[in-house]
Amino acid sequence: MNYKQTMEYLENLSAYGIVPGLANMENLCEKLGNPQDRLQVIHIAGTNGKGSVLAYLSTILQCAGYKTGRYISPVIFEYREKIQINQKPISQKKLCYYVEKVKSVCEELVKEGKPHPTQFEFETALSFLYFMEEACDVVVLETGMGGRLDATNIIKKPLVTVLASISMDHMKFLGNNLAQIAGEKAGICKEGCPVVSMPQDEEALRVIAERAGQLGCPLHVSEPQKAGKIRYGMEVQKFCFGKYKDLEISLAGKHQIENAVLAIETVEVINGLGAEVFGKVLHVSEEHLRKGLSRTKWPGRFSVVAKKPLFVVDGAHNEDAARKLADSIRFYFTNRRIIYIMGVLKDKEYEKIIAETYAYADQIITITTPDNPRALPALELAQAVRQYHPNVTAAGSLEEAVEIAYLLAGKEDVIISFGSLSYQGRLMQIVEQQKEAKSRKNGGKHGRQK
Repeated sequence: MNYKQTMEYLENLSAYGIVPGLANMENLCEKLGNPQDRLQVIHIAGTNGKGSVLAYLSTILQCAGYKTGRYISPVIFEYREKIQINQKPISQKKLCYYVEKVKSVCEELVKEGKPHPTQFEFETALSFLYFMEEACDVVVLETGMGGRLDATNIIKKPLVTVLASISMDHMKFLGNNLAQIAGEKAGICKEGCPVVSMPQDEEALRVIAERAGQLGCPLHVSEPQKAGKIRYGMEVQKFCFGKYKDLEISLAGKHQIENAVLAIETVEVINGLGAEVFGKVLHVSEEHLRKGLSRTKWPGRFSVVAKKPLFVVDGAHNEDAARKLADSIRFYFTNRRIIYIMGVLKDKEYEKIIAETYAYADQIITITTPDNPRALPALELAQAVRQYHPNVTAAGSLEEAVEIAYLLAGKEDVIISFGSLSYQGRLMQIVEQQKEAKSRKNGGKHGRQK
């Protein structure tokens, strides 16, 4: 298959839906030679923040000289971002090669009367095979949804299990209360393997502690409250934590300090393990920790994509993420006029997202997230927003939404696009095109905006 045929094949796999459970993965990985058993893995679950923590950890490990695999979802710009080594997406050629290999195994399974793996199971197994054959020193692995029954949970003995912030989301699959959801997330804990958790609500932490105790897992709860001398900013944030003075991160948002602290404490746990990769002890120095934190990029998470007016994109797609977005808006943009672009999926609790955020906006533009069967139509979202806010416009496209936002915004105003991450990459490309067009119109004399 060529690349176009490969992408069409992968897209068609979505017809197999979502099937929680590990039986398909066990069948598939066994036929592939169980590549996951030959990887050193850091396994991360959580409702919000797990992607940022993954970005910090993988960048830190890369700076320490380790060949580091990343497996992430969702992606921002293109499919191949899901599977990366040292922040470089899998090449088109190698993606085609590995899809062919896994496809042939899936066909064998079907001939044997076994179910065809789902899209996520296929992708996960492919990533394991790729990381193993490329001889990655360590793989930082993010669950897709939940944990206990997630395809990534075929990992038997991770170096460390990491639990980011846990809150209500995916209730159809994970449970209707925080204890049930925490139980699903904590399902990635494995016997004797250390667990590093973000501070959680009491109900969630109790479940995590019980699970860790049953499995004999040392439990470390991070202590972001001990971060001091914090200097917040939209481009650089600085803080001290324990023995580390004047640490820098480039990810914006107050909650990013908490995510960075979780990554730091995970690194300290890894350093204490004395684990080996290819005969060498896995260890991260303070120099590499600092460098990794400062170099970490994670697009679409309270990211500035343009200035004058300031244009920010964020993936706040559930109530807890919306609450954190509102907290950052209050902190960074007090007394600034704000315009929203909102797009959400219809299976999300979008009314709670609206309730957490509407009060800070002067104008709200709604969009239908493109090419997504789960998208809530812009008109329906606008109707929901009008229950809270009078100034609402339903845009016919992302391009129209960006155009309206720029017409409404003055140079000192702020445009914030948030909701589903699925459209933020396309929106960021549209904003970049607008900047380039403006630069050409001005004869390029001011150079390209950053």
